[in-house]
Amino acid sequence: MTRIVKGIPRGASIVALAAVALLLVAACGTGVSVLQPPPAATEQGKATEWLYQVVFIVAVVVFFLVEGLIVYAAVRYRRRKGDESLPPQIHGNNVLEVIWTAIPVAIVAILFVISWQTLNTVDAVSAKPNLRIDVTGFQWQWQFTYPEQGITLIGLPDKEPELVVPVDETVQVKLESRDVNHGFYVPAFLFKRDVIPGKTNVFDFKATETGTFDGHCTQFCGLLHSKMLFKVRVVTRAEFDAWVAGAKATPTPAPSATAAPSASAGTGGGGGSGQPVALQLTAQNIAYDKSELTAPANTPIQLTFVNNDNGIPHDVAIRKGSPTGEDVFTGEIFPGVATKVYDVPALPAGTYAFVCTVHPNMTGTLTVQ
Repeated sequence: MTRIVKGIPRGASIVALAAVALLLVAACGTGVSVLQPPPAATEQGKATEWLYQVVFIVAVVVFFLVEGLIVYAAVRYRRRKGDESLPPQIHGNNVLEVIWTAIPVAIVAILFVISWQTLNTVDAVSAKPNLRIDVTGFQWQWQFTYPEQGITLIGLPDKEPELVVPVDETVQVKLESRDVNHGFYVPAFLFKRDVIPGKTNVFDFKATETGTFDGHCTQFCGLLHSKMLFKVRVVTRAEFDAWVAGAKATPTPAPSATAAPSASAGTGGGGGSGQPVALQLTAQNIAYDKSELTAPANTPIQLTFVNNDNGIPHDVAIRKGSPTGEDVFTGEIFPGVATKVYDVPALPAGTYAFVCTVHPNMTGTLTVQ
C-alpha cells in the first residue's frame, strides 16, 4: 500500500500547527476584543451582552475541543514510515456515540433556556414606565413626541433630532411608521427594532449611564435613508426636568415662518408694500402638486400650503436660484392632514426654488417677475 501524502515531514506539520496557533493568538491581541460586543449602556443591553459572552465562550470551548481532538487523532494515529499494516478496524462504539450525541443536545438545551430568559428580559414592557415617548419614522427623518410633557421634536436632514431621557429610569417607546419600513437602532443599547407601517412596536429601556449615543435607521427606505440619524442623550433627572421646562418654553422646534435677512434686500419697493398675491401649493404622496409657481416682484405673497399626507410633516422653504441655494424664507413644518398660510415677504425679481426641508426631493421653481 502506498502512502497518500508524500514529502511532508513530521517536523513541518508541527511547525505549521504552531504557526496557526500563533496567528490565532496574534488576532486576539490586535486591540479589538473578540470576547466583547460594543459596551452596553442599558439594562436590557447588558442582558444581551451577557448572553453573547456565554454563547461565545461555549463556541470557543467547542471549537478548541473538536479541533484538538482532530489534531490529536491526526498526529497520534498517523501512518508511520515503514508501517504498511492496516490499523484495527472499529465498527461502532455505543458509549462514544451516546456521549457525542448527549453533550450537543445538553449544550443546545442550556443555550435555548438562557436565550429565552434574555429575550423575555429585553422584551419586557412595564405597565407604569417613568417616561413614555412616541417615535414616528417617516421618509426621511424621525419625530419624537413626549405625550405627557406636551413636547414634539421633528428632525431635519441637516439637523438630527435628539431623544432626551433620564438615567436609571424606565423609558417606554412606541414605534410607528408613516410610510415605509424603517429600523430604530442604537448600537450602544445593543438593540434594534423594526418600524413597520400599520404595526405598533413597544419596548422599554433603562439607560445605566449618562452620555450621548448615536442612532440610525437600519432599513433602506429611499433616497435619503442615510440622513435618518438621531441622538439619544441620557441625563440626570434634574437635567431632564430643566430640558423639559426649556422645551415647553419653545413648543415648536421646527423653523417658524420667518424670512431670512436677505428676503428684505430687494430693489425699490421691496419692503413688502402693496396687497399680497395669493398662491396655493399642496403636498400629496410626498410630492408637491405643482412644479412651477409665478409671483410679481416686490409684492408680498400669501402662500396657502395644504399638507394631505396624513401624519407626515412637510413645509415650504424658498431659496435663491436652486434647492440648495441661500434661504430667503422657511415655513413652519407641520404634519398632515392640515393647512397653513405662509406670509412670504416681497421678493425681488429672479428665479427661486421652493423645497420641503424635511423631504429635499420635493422641489419646484418660483419665478418672480
